[in-house]
Amino acid sequence: MRGSGAYLPEKILSNDDLSKRVDTSDEWIRERTGIRQRHIAGEGELTSDLGVEAAKKALDAAGMIPADIDLIVVATTTPDLTFPSTAAIIQAKLGVGPCTAFDIQAVCTGFVYALSTVEKFLVSGQHKRALVIGAETFSRILDWEDRATCVLFGDGAGAFVLEAQEAQEAGERGMISSFLRCDGNMVDLLYVDGGVSSTGSSGHVRMQGNKVFREAVTRISQAMVAVCEEAKIPVTDIDWFVPHQANERIIQGVVKKLDLRPDQVISTIAGQGNTSAASIPLAFQAGVEDGRVKQGDLVLFEAMGGGLTWGAALMRV
Repeated sequence: MRGSGAYLPEKILSNDDLSKRVDTSDEWIRERTGIRQRHIAGEGELTSDLGVEAAKKALDAAGMIPADIDLIVVATTTPDLTFPSTAAIIQAKLGVGPCTAFDIQAVCTGFVYALSTVEKFLVSGQHKRALVIGAETFSRILDWEDRATCVLFGDGAGAFVLEAQEAQEAGERGMISSFLRCDGNMVDLLYVDGGVSSTGSSGHVRMQGNKVFREAVTRISQAMVAVCEEAKIPVTDIDWFVPHQANERIIQGVVKKLDLRPDQVISTIAGQGNTSAASIPLAFQAGVEDGRVKQGDLVLFEAMGGGLTWGAALMRV
């Protein structure tokens, strides 16, 4: 990894603000999710705009310019348009020349899928430097009368700059292993009730929260163990656990199941909510900015989302 960056919209929606729109309260939300507030994209602020701002910061951190990039992969469930890809739009807005650019749709697991995909492109030798972006305006697909879902999600974007290097040059740094899974038999647990070929509309998020919760701890833990076993590294030897920020109780359930220490966890859910594919890079960047995450640290990422999709990735940053 050469650099990382993040961007959150200026508008903040607190639990108290939400309680004026839907039958809920700050106490009810915090007890069940750990969320206090979330950021909401402004009028006319698109997913690509959030992604561009995060990408600019990542490029600055990497000491690079847009022309250095030859691969852009964007993980998003809330694209600007049905087509072209949000990656193509970000490419144009950044001023990156012709290169490979495409989106990945694995909902909240999207950034883990994107990291694994980009690693394989770079290892192939066909590409040298990549922007991996998780960007979402999830507020645009929420039913603001459904308190089971509208209290959970927020908007934001995060980005990594990854570079292919010879083993001698990279040392131990880089992607070590990844684990990706999907079980389409559980589509009805977390989905959007609209689509191009079904309703002709974007639809709204629908979720069976209790069933998702029960699946989450088990499947996330299995993915984390799988990547560490492949790397022959005990899970407890990691420096940092950067989870998808879905629910504080899920995160703590995984920590307990795998005997991790609370001080190994980077959590941003209280101030950002669930930003879907953006949540992992946003949380990682929070750790970078406050000085916890340092070059050479061993970082374990995980996520689970609609599909159901789930996965984990192990990286020495």
